[in-house]
Amino acid sequence: MAVTAAMVKELREKTGAGMLDCKKALDEAQGDLTKASEILREKGLAAAANKAGRVATEGVVESYIHAGGRIGVLVEVNCETDFVAKTDNFRDFVKGIAMQIAAANPSYVRREEVPTEELDKEKEILRNQALNEGKPAHIVDKMVEGRISKYYEEICLMEQSYIKDPDKTVSVLLNEMISTIGENISIRRFARFELGEGLEKKVDNFVEEVMAQAKGNA
Repeated sequence: MAVTAAMVKELREKTGAGMLDCKKALDEAQGDLTKASEILREKGLAAAANKAGRVATEGVVESYIHAGGRIGVLVEVNCETDFVAKTDNFRDFVKGIAMQIAAANPSYVRREEVPTEELDKEKEILRNQALNEGKPAHIVDKMVEGRISKYYEEICLMEQSYIKDPDKTVSVLLNEMISTIGENISIRRFARFELGEGLEKKVDNFVEEVMAQAKGNA
């Protein structure tokens, strides 16, 4: 299939990759947009891996306050140069991450940060759940492993589905951003505050409000 300018434009809008990279991916995929997207993603992951060891000490600390001041987030995202830190592309990415934290309420950036004690306790709970469900003992370990993966998706920012594009995890989004910008990027740390957190109060679903607003701004 002949690759047209319209196809290149559509792929660029879908993936955020450069025009030339989109053209090459479409040529390789013989015009198949889905396959071309996969090719770009694979190349993006490879490019991100190559840059992962590079020092990133520049960047920004971004804030996000949900309407009405009920939820607030501070997040630090690092890049390699001050030039990139000042670009709209990078700042939009960081703002999206701040909204993600507000909406999805992760506890950690990545799974390596989860304390061993917390992980062991969760595994024990999941093991007892499986046994109470009457599952055979010889498959309980596999069930626990699968459920722990789901647990990571809930509490670790990098493994959550991105609120503006649920087909991507935050990790995939980050790797695509690294490939696009050409610098190593690291989500270093964050703090999230919710009004009245820890106090007895009427429970409102602020998470749904933030997600709705995030989709509206997409």
